[in-house]
Amino acid sequence: MPKSLPYLVVGRVLKPWSYRGELKIEILSDFPERFASLREVFLGDDAKFFRVERARLHGKFGLLKLADIDSEADAESLRDQFVQIAAKDAVPLKPNQVYLYQMIGLRVVTVEGESLGEIVDVIDTRANDVYIVNTGTREILLPAIPDVIREIDLPQGHVIVKLLDGLLDV
Repeated sequence: MPKSLPYLVVGRVLKPWSYRGELKIEILSDFPERFASLREVFLGDDAKFFRVERARLHGKFGLLKLADIDSEADAESLRDQFVQIAAKDAVPLKPNQVYLYQMIGLRVVTVEGESLGEIVDVIDTRANDVYIVNTGTREILLPAIPDVIREIDLPQGHVIVKLLDGLLDV
């Protein structure tokens, strides 16, 4: 069963935006409109807390001004850091939607009841996500498309799949 995460990644610091310490952010969220309402974020592997003084959208990017980041040099020190929010503040999903992190650790079972293994990673291919399933002896790549993924049951900790012909031969 997947464990819950304390933080969700919503962006990545690209570079300083101004001499006053603003940051240009690559938005890594399906909900870019919520970016402008951020009031607190956590940066880096150690999830350091920052209060947001200003947040706005600028084209397909976000601009953040964080408390105590007041110079271009301060902002430069945060380059390439992931911008995270507390998971409790995540946008509520519609029924039958899940966050990708929730897929990690789910057991994969065929519609016939055969256990295939556990999802260990998710790849974004732009066309669709691909779930990497560890069988214990090898990895299987399962496209996250309706023809294959029949049911995601988070409470039970499993995904039910219909294997397409030749899918295991790859």
